[in-house]
Amino acid sequence: MPNHIDLIIEKALAGERLSMEDGIALWESDEVEKIGEAADQIMKKIHPEPVTTFVIGRNVNYTNICDTYCRFCAFYRQPGSEEGYVLSNEEIFDKIQATLDAGGTEILMQGGTNPDLPFEYYTDLIKAIKHKFPEIYLHSFSPAEVMKMKEVSGLSLEEVIQGLKDAGLDSIPGGGAEILDDRIRGKISRLKGSWRDWMNVMQTCHRLGMHTTATMVIGFGETIEERVQHLLRIREAQDETKGFLAFIVWTFQPDNTNMKREKLSSRDYLKAVAISRLMLDNIKNFQSSWVTMGPEIGKLSLQYGCNDFGSTMMEENVVSAAGTTHKVNNNLALRLIREAGKTPAQRNTKYKILHVFQDGETTERDFVMEN
Repeated sequence: MPNHIDLIIEKALAGERLSMEDGIALWESDEVEKIGEAADQIMKKIHPEPVTTFVIGRNVNYTNICDTYCRFCAFYRQPGSEEGYVLSNEEIFDKIQATLDAGGTEILMQGGTNPDLPFEYYTDLIKAIKHKFPEIYLHSFSPAEVMKMKEVSGLSLEEVIQGLKDAGLDSIPGGGAEILDDRIRGKISRLKGSWRDWMNVMQTCHRLGMHTTATMVIGFGETIEERVQHLLRIREAQDETKGFLAFIVWTFQPDNTNMKREKLSSRDYLKAVAISRLMLDNIKNFQSSWVTMGPEIGKLSLQYGCNDFGSTMMEENVVSAAGTTHKVNNNLALRLIREAGKTPAQRNTKYKILHVFQDGETTERDFVMEN
């Protein structure tokens, strides 16, 4: 007789949608390898070619000034702090040029919710970037930043997002989702807004023709039910808009923050990846989170439902501020993907493959990751 987990896995492999009860049962199970194997099978149905993609990109943290004061963030500085900064346009341009020189295609700009920056700062910056670097793809500004733009401008959410799009913004990342439940959000980031605020930004982007990504961070003290509810809310939104290009899950990094919690294990992370792949049957692409989990666990996640290695980030400051400093350059990404038994391929932000790397082929343009 198959056990309960076997029946849930059979259901998922047959293409049937998993329920809240199914998700809870999977998270309560310790059969992580079995769940991971099922997630790998689901991934291979969607991506039958043994190819793992990655994008060459850079995080540009244009400001660290923030008035949201999330307890789990070690990066931000409050308004008026001597350690606060706003990068000049020239500094940002230099970072973008270095990205292009390394074969990069994507810039992910993110910062704090800076109350001193008017909405025109963002639209003027986007226009200036696109004028100077028309080929770069701007995947920038989290929903929390967009909501701050709405607050300081007095515009509607739709007007803000349309204004960003008209200026040249290409897509919006899914940072700040954390756990889409107001109980846990009230404990960890009371000023960041409700889960509905995050989702409203995402769904408005989708309605206006912009793609986004979806994320989840576990390890804040949330319940299993809250984790599964998070996945169901993303799945429901994707049914309506089909605007999420990818899903990324990672674990909370507690070092140097105001939240002293025990760091979750790599097994917890792999379990979350696998369960998410089984639950989110309408999102094609799952990114590995090597930035938080390390390159080796990132490689292992390619057997637990991930088809993408994410970005070989040339610069990253937010996770690094919490004491996690894993680094992967282009050629290391190629090696890790090959060690997982996959063929590496560079993609753009929309998951169009730009170049498939043949056996032994490396990239001549590499970089040292900066902080």
